[in-house]
Amino acid sequence: MIQKMATEELDRFGEKIIEGFKLSDDDLRSLLSLEFEEELEKLYYVARKVRNYYFGNRVFLNCFIYFSTYCKNQCSFCYYNCKNEINRYRLTGEEVKEMCKALKGAGFHMIDLTMGEDPYYYDDPDRFVELVRTVKEELGLPIMISPGVMDDSTLLKAREEGANFFALYQETYDRELYGKLRVGQSFEGRFNARRFAKEQGYCIEDGILTGVGNDIESTLISLKGMKANNPDMVRVMTFLPQEGTPLEGFSDSSKLSELKIIAILRLMFPECLIPASLDLEGIDGMVHRLNAGANIVTSILPDSRLEGVANYDRGMEERDRDVTSVVKRLKVMGMEPAPQAEFERVLGC
Repeated sequence: MIQKMATEELDRFGEKIIEGFKLSDDDLRSLLSLEFEEELEKLYYVARKVRNYYFGNRVFLNCFIYFSTYCKNQCSFCYYNCKNEINRYRLTGEEVKEMCKALKGAGFHMIDLTMGEDPYYYDDPDRFVELVRTVKEELGLPIMISPGVMDDSTLLKAREEGANFFALYQETYDRELYGKLRVGQSFEGRFNARRFAKEQGYCIEDGILTGVGNDIESTLISLKGMKANNPDMVRVMTFLPQEGTPLEGFSDSSKLSELKIIAILRLMFPECLIPASLDLEGIDGMVHRLNAGANIVTSILPDSRLEGVANYDRGMEERDRDVTSVVKRLKVMGMEPAPQAEFERVLGC
């Protein structure tokens, strides 16, 4: 039976976490089981307290360039899986270069180069490495790469050309659920790719889904799995059923909300980057996620024609996912973009 946590006990967690306290499995179960609004608001308050101790009111901004929506995989949750009959695009190197020129001085801390596991790049990985080189030469900013499970040699070459961060989401560490989500893909392969990247000096990001069939025990397994990676950035995202996918009609009545898990991640990883993604609810959703303990805004699109990971706003004329709108709302919240030097200090890689 899960032991309920009193709000008074929760209130003390902030100071304890700052002093180095580590959450036990039972602590995590208790936090995951919180349901009442008063409890959750207290959890978010404690998460903000911990975040503010390390980062103050400063937030980081991540520019998301989804340069290819082609993919060889059949992930059951993903709109871009290879079986889905959708319109796709692949930016040319010149298009990426021109986009970078337009981004100079825009205020981003990092550029996220993301693609599906596109055979065009997997058949000739040097094409991908060349894109990394182009972005580094044009902007000189830290680069996150999200190319899927690339081979070790390509990861090394990308690192040499200026890639700083490697993002590769497990989505779940519950092996049974993993098999249903990442159909036909190696569980160990993803884990080992992140471990290799970390050994080569990359910062790494791991991530999980919620609302996709995970219960408290499954989520606990995933939280502990991410912890074992020693990540620099940890993300949770609510599953949004995607048209044309095997899970299009899936619904989940779970109370394991993204906001609750963001706050728990802040207590588990007090000094890590935790995303407030624009993918699901735009800038209003960003506010909620920052108020739950997040500290880096992701899926800011440099061009409204580009895709995000999960696009609640696909087809809308006004997508409201530009950096100017983000900074404007941050100011209303009493927050502000951090200096670039602070972000690079946080990276340390």
